[in-house]
Amino acid sequence: MAGKIIERCYRARGAALELFKRREPEVLLAGAAGTGKSRGILERIHARCLSTDSVRVLMVRKTHVSLTNTGLVTFREHVLPEALETGIVEWYGGSGSEPAAFRYSNGSTVSVGGMDKPMKIMSSEYDCAYVQEATELTLNDWEMITSRLRNGRIPTQQLLADCNPQQPSHWLKKRCDDGKTTMLYSRHEDNPVLFDPSGRLTARGKAYIEKLDALTGVRKERLRYGRWAAAEGMIYEDWRPEVHLSDRKVLPHEWTRIWGVDFGYTHPFVWQMWAIDPDGRLWLEKEIYRTKTLVEDHAKEILKVVTKADGVTWKYPKPRAIVCDHDAEDRATLERHLGMGTVPAQKTVSDGLQAVAARLRVQPDGKPRLYVCRDSLVSRDESMVEAGKPIGFAQEIEGYVWEMTADGKPSKEVPHKDEDDSMDAARYVVADLDLHGVTRVRFA
Repeated sequence: MAGKIIERCYRARGAALELFKRREPEVLLAGAAGTGKSRGILERIHARCLSTDSVRVLMVRKTHVSLTNTGLVTFREHVLPEALETGIVEWYGGSGSEPAAFRYSNGSTVSVGGMDKPMKIMSSEYDCAYVQEATELTLNDWEMITSRLRNGRIPTQQLLADCNPQQPSHWLKKRCDDGKTTMLYSRHEDNPVLFDPSGRLTARGKAYIEKLDALTGVRKERLRYGRWAAAEGMIYEDWRPEVHLSDRKVLPHEWTRIWGVDFGYTHPFVWQMWAIDPDGRLWLEKEIYRTKTLVEDHAKEILKVVTKADGVTWKYPKPRAIVCDHDAEDRATLERHLGMGTVPAQKTVSDGLQAVAARLRVQPDGKPRLYVCRDSLVSRDESMVEAGKPIGFAQEIEGYVWEMTADGKPSKEVPHKDEDDSMDAARYVVADLDLHGVTRVRFA
């Protein structure tokens, strides 16, 4: 009996359509948020795997968990439903020696993984690789992936990638400018969910674009308009996500901890737990970022983060110091509900900014003196997410700018006092460590 014929329709537009024609070794789809970049690449990969036997593809992101929550969802729910239903494609959960993968009946495979655990995925050879949110990777990550594209089942071994734009100085933008990677610009009009065939906004498109229009500053430039933009008057110009964001999930227990707190109710309350390594580097390990919550409730949430299920046994060393904003009433409330004392922050702004900037600079050993764990944000305000506001250190820092003078130029003296709560908490900690002479760090 003849097998069942399965039909599905994907009408590529714009950059996604152009992608199907490209044969260059490295092709990047860059553009604003929600333009259909990932969908276009995944459809291209799926078509290749269906049409050619025994093709080996790698789907990868900086961390495996972030891929699970994004790219794999798109692949399963929007690209593969018919193939999974009929058994043309099956999911293999992986083993001790093999990565998880989608296996096609013709022998093709799409292996999945993260560069935070590269051993399994980097032990194989591939015909094609897809890197989601490629700006999260380092150049070393990128070159490691290209070195594995040598399986030879198709004429052109390709690395395909997508990203939302970052700062113009990002290594990936420079790689495109140098002609080593081909960049295709993706627009919102390319996404059929947002725009109909005649170019009119759909109902979903209208709602989504309104959310992007509510963004401000550099986030709006990048996510709404798809521009490789840096914030005008950015204070911490040495910040580089691919350098300062760390994939470390567990920091040694013997490292000293210090907490920073910036009080707020209408503006966010921020709590940060920093670890100090034996070389004196700071690592942002945990962060709470939330509005419209009482200090006593924040204290309860902090204790849930740092203690085990019994609410008594600590999972981390108790902080050497809790450095707080100066509000006397909030400090007293926090001390009472934590059962620990606090110290007032040193709030000379200029010195503190310079101290943080010094830690962000890459030193002769190739490392900065401040890192942010990628999964440090343990509690965030969903209402702020909905409003398009930056949440936490890694988002705030890129829009942290100098106040503009009357002639429209950055003052270089006074920070703009908006969306700076995480920056203040971090500055308190750095100032406490670096502006009081030699830091005394005790290790068990």
